[in-house]
Amino acid sequence: MRRGGRILGAALQRLGDAVKPGVTTAELDGLFEEILEGAGAEASFKGYRGFPGSICASPNDVIVHGIPGPAVLEEGDVISIDLGVLYEGFHTDSAWTFPVGEVEPDVARLLDVTERALLAGIEQCRPGQRVGDIGYAVEKSVEPAGFSLVQEFAGHGVGRALHEEPWVPNYGPPGRREKLAAGMTLAVEPMVNIGRAETKTLGDGWTVVTRDGSISAHFEHTVAVTEAGPEVLTAL
Repeated sequence: MRRGGRILGAALQRLGDAVKPGVTTAELDGLFEEILEGAGAEASFKGYRGFPGSICASPNDVIVHGIPGPAVLEEGDVISIDLGVLYEGFHTDSAWTFPVGEVEPDVARLLDVTERALLAGIEQCRPGQRVGDIGYAVEKSVEPAGFSLVQEFAGHGVGRALHEEPWVPNYGPPGRREKLAAGMTLAVEPMVNIGRAETKTLGDGWTVVTRDGSISAHFEHTVAVTEAGPEVLTAL
């Protein structure tokens, strides 16, 4: 998983560097496929439950599961890119929200708050802590900023399967749910909206958007719980 995570982190960095006005989400998808072919890895998402892309490309009010296609990125947009890598029988999973050129100050703050919330959750990935401690740390990191946390979607265990137990929600209470132990690998992934938390799924059955049309951000890492503390396996 460390090796797969390094492939994923490098790929996500390259995709982030490619984000600019005029680029289509299909072009980002194609770039990821090229990178994986060179690395001897596979896209975890391609064909997963029928998903048609190799990446999830979710611009602006799309929270998760955006299908890559002809959509063109414009100055001031944001794009959440969610990637999964299958390497030597193990999956790693990560997401990052990138600004397209210059974004509005409140949007920049949304990205900063969501990234900080991810780091707060990761800090709880230690032996003896509980899954609820992760979500509580995320929640307490977001609440003071006045943004809202998506609750219908959450993090999860990851390893031989893309989605494994436990379910890792982005809210408390602390001290509840499964106890963490060294050797566990978790995908921690806060999704935060500028507006209200409510979501809706579009007619394609995949694309999840904010119900009020507000901007959303999504940050995720695959983290190993170790005796020495949390180890991020998918660092950019």
